[in-house]
Amino acid sequence: MALIRIARGDITGYTGDAIVNAANDRLILGAGVAGAIRERGGPTIQEECNRHGPIRVGEAAVTGAGDLPVRYVIHAAVLGAGPASYDSVRRATRAALEKARELGLETVAFPLLGTGVGGLDPEEAARVMIAEFKKAPDDLEVTLYGYTDADVEAIRRAL
Repeated sequence: MALIRIARGDITGYTGDAIVNAANDRLILGAGVAGAIRERGGPTIQEECNRHGPIRVGEAAVTGAGDLPVRYVIHAAVLGAGPASYDSVRRATRAALEKARELGLETVAFPLLGTGVGGLDPEEAARVMIAEFKKAPDDLEVTLYGYTDADVEAIRRAL
């Protein structure tokens, strides 16, 4: 089981190996977490996304991190033509963890997938994600970010 940490705030300030983007299947860095990644990371991330996308909902793609203080951004697609679902959160979380393993990463930060533009309940999304984190290798440290105090409380309840 991965070591699971909780953090509050803007995931783009995380210092570690990688952050996960709550992505759409076209890998367009629009609003929410993706918009923050675009703004802070610079244009090279979107340029790389354009070469990787589109991907299927539930899959993940990896890009460099531009100006972010990490090495990689793992783009986990939780929504596409249809809305986000807890199943797409589960599959996208699993795909992002697989990418982290393939890259040999030790630390990765996730936002609450599917809870912004996707509109899913933060506590239930956290439960789904934590269930996947518990299947990850012991040598991986996962930080789950809540943007607000309410998000952090939802994560704590889910743990």
